[in-house]
Amino acid sequence: MGFFDPLFEQVKVVRQFTPSKLKKMGNTQLSELIEKEAVRARATVEELQKRYPTAGPRELSQRLIDSKKNVASMIGGITGVFGAVTVPVDLVGMVYLQLSLLTEVATVFKLSLKSERERQELIDLLGYSNGIGPLQRSGPKVVGSVAALLLARGGLKTLSRAMPLVAAPISAYLNNQHIQQVGESAVRHYDGWVHAHEKSQKAAGSS
Repeated sequence: MGFFDPLFEQVKVVRQFTPSKLKKMGNTQLSELIEKEAVRARATVEELQKRYPTAGPRELSQRLIDSKKNVASMIGGITGVFGAVTVPVDLVGMVYLQLSLLTEVATVFKLSLKSERERQELIDLLGYSNGIGPLQRSGPKVVGSVAALLLARGGLKTLSRAMPLVAAPISAYLNNQHIQQVGESAVRHYDGWVHAHEKSQKAAGSS
């Protein structure tokens, strides 16, 4: 049995948020990142299932959400201190975390994400979760372009410009809450997809 240490995994993720790595991440194609994350997600979910063998998809998903929430809080706490200068860094990191979480939840519900349709569905879910709407094929192609859309929406970042030290814990809290929201949206979506698929299979079997 493999060893799964949530804290170790979180530290590994946080280490990716250096300026050079974030710049590279910002230029990464959404579909390319999903393919890469899908490989990592399968290993993560497999280890989590071994650790919690009786847990169902919803419980496993919440554990994955909680892990990402801890990372999101770290990002918000660090970048919030520096205010507007690091807003793009914060948002690129958050978009990556959201895509990573959506990929993990999809994997929990047994989607392989190998088909273009499944990957586009996940990208659209990212858009819906952020209040942007579906990110169609004519929409943003890279992580940084999604972050730019979120930046254009404004919000708490105006507070970071005025009171960066005060905004740091607030930014951490909101990052945490937002990851929970995105995770819950993914669970509702993919849980509904599983039930619809099972229903169609039963209907096909009875015909």
